[in-house]
Amino acid sequence: MLQAAPKLRIRSTSQIIIPARLASTRLPRKLLLRETGKPLIQHTYEAARRSKHAAGVCVATDAAEIFDAVREFGGEVEMTDPAAPSGTDRVAQLARRMVDVEIIVNVQGDEPEIAGRSIDLAIELLEENPSAVMSTLATPIRSRHQLEDASCVKVVFDAAGRAMYFSRSVVPRPRQWDDALLTSSPPTFYQHVGLYAYRRDFLLQLAAMRPSPLEQVEKLEQLRVLEAGHSILVGVIDESTFGIDTPEDYQAFVAKRPHRTSG
Repeated sequence: MLQAAPKLRIRSTSQIIIPARLASTRLPRKLLLRETGKPLIQHTYEAARRSKHAAGVCVATDAAEIFDAVREFGGEVEMTDPAAPSGTDRVAQLARRMVDVEIIVNVQGDEPEIAGRSIDLAIELLEENPSAVMSTLATPIRSRHQLEDASCVKVVFDAAGRAMYFSRSVVPRPRQWDDALLTSSPPTFYQHVGLYAYRRDFLLQLAAMRPSPLEQVEKLEQLRVLEAGHSILVGVIDESTFGIDTPEDYQAFVAKRPHRTSG
């Protein structure tokens, strides 16, 4: 178990935390890949720093190699308990010490192209809705292949922008398919973008909740929030983020960099 750590005091009310683990199934040690001349975690860190609302960015990791890599490029990083079962738990461990922070933003470590304005939208949703405890993002799905891909998580939300359900299945499921559904305005289908903003107090409650039945079926942690009766606000962005899950994803990312080096 980790020993009690000193409380972290942040001057502003919003803070970004990037949970970062070394193990990954489809692309081992991906956060340390550096064919661009920088480790992947550095690209994500620098993207997160483009947020205009958040006071700062901190990486939460249980891996000494990631800790050292972040320190090497001058980033803020804290070690977390290796026994933490999820990224949310790692984020909550740091949030527990950030006593002056109201909003915590969880940005995934493998999202090197996340836009600062997208992070700011998630923060704004909570700032403008004081009773809301959590927000996230979605982007239109315009490809049937993407729509039917179980790794692409779908979200449906009501007219007030509150999430109704998240699923790996096609939702809504058309009774009769029509290609026009992919080009409709407003869009029919939305991909969930895995960025979350939480009220700090709610995040600590969430980390203490037991996994819910639907969460265990779909393997989607956000369903725990809905099953507990809480609302998740959904902000819509036009651009999709580029998560790195496979070697092909990473090579596509490297190919976009204008000045890349190996090693």
